[in-house]
Amino acid sequence: MLRAALRRYIANFKGFSREIWILTLITFINRAGTMVLPFLSKYLKEDLHFDYNEVGWILFFFGLGSMLGSWLGGKLSDKIGFYKIMVFSLFTSGLAFFGLQYIQSFVGLCIAIFIIMVIADMFRPAMFVSIGAYAKPENRTRALTLVRLAINLGFAAGPALGGWIIMGLGYKGLFWVDGATCIIAILIFVAKVKEKKRPPIDAETKASLEAQRKSVFADGPFWLFLFCCVITGILFFQLFTTIPLYHRIQFGLSELQTGLLLTLNGVLVFFLEMPIVSAVERKKIDKVKMVTWGCFFMSLSLFLLLINQWAGILIVMMLFMTFAEMFAFPFSNTFALSRAPKGHEGRYMAIFTMSYSAAHILSAKIGMNVVDRYGYATNWWVMGTLGLLGTAAGYGVYRWVQKEKM
Repeated sequence: MLRAALRRYIANFKGFSREIWILTLITFINRAGTMVLPFLSKYLKEDLHFDYNEVGWILFFFGLGSMLGSWLGGKLSDKIGFYKIMVFSLFTSGLAFFGLQYIQSFVGLCIAIFIIMVIADMFRPAMFVSIGAYAKPENRTRALTLVRLAINLGFAAGPALGGWIIMGLGYKGLFWVDGATCIIAILIFVAKVKEKKRPPIDAETKASLEAQRKSVFADGPFWLFLFCCVITGILFFQLFTTIPLYHRIQFGLSELQTGLLLTLNGVLVFFLEMPIVSAVERKKIDKVKMVTWGCFFMSLSLFLLLINQWAGILIVMMLFMTFAEMFAFPFSNTFALSRAPKGHEGRYMAIFTMSYSAAHILSAKIGMNVVDRYGYATNWWVMGTLGLLGTAAGYGVYRWVQKEKM
């Protein structure tokens, strides 16, 4: 029985092109090296001694830069190609991370982090478009999930390793490792993957695509779906903003213990997400319905933090958050890509990734301000209630799409 289950699990990973596997590898290297993000709020608060309001503003510029970078990355991917954008983004942001450690003033960090995130997050929509180019149509959802697995496996290794680096070398070591892994990853990509040229488009097809392009602004279900995505993002990004600080203040956890909790998330996603995606596709469960359940479980996970006298609740909360993530994120990617007209995937995926950038802005600003003024318990009430609102929006999208099909 165990051998049969293992065969079924391995079968989920068959049928991908060489380019998809290389894209997965460089994504893993890049994410494993991205140790700054989980500890950024702790670095700003505990090492540079900024107050909650200042940390919130710096993370606001982090999200603002991410939002602009996502828009630019999608727009330029449609114009000059995803390959050039990916190479520019990772190589330049790698160099920028080396220099970020030397900036310690409040204004300087706001500007520097904004610029770095504009460059770094141009990569995300370009990467989504590359999956569409290198994956077979029938493998596209699984290819998106495979790359997400690489991201989560990287996050499983990254925070724990980041905790060790902080204990041994201090926060400065994180910037060196983060920058180096960006550069190493993109050098492997350039060496192993050739740019895929788009076929020339005749005048008639170009006119048709231009007419389709305008439909994104009239795509009602897509925009309501983005609202649901923003809320799931706000809730999920609490893992990297208020929750690490809460670990120390309420339960006295070290950076390593916080990193191990995030590692639990990554390991579970690595082993369970692909079988869940395969089962959902096999049973033809509606993707929007899965995203809606994901938002609901995120809401529950943050309500669980109101139990603040037992440290074990942090593990239970992480389990709820992990399953919520596995329900929400793979299928939100696929739904967004499925709404895009041919030739304008970059535009749709840019707007889609911008929704998570907006979530990052709101997550940091709302979370830090609520904690600063009213305390952590109020923040968990606010976030949990937002999750219920996102669940209602997701259900609204589901009903809307069902009417479209009818």
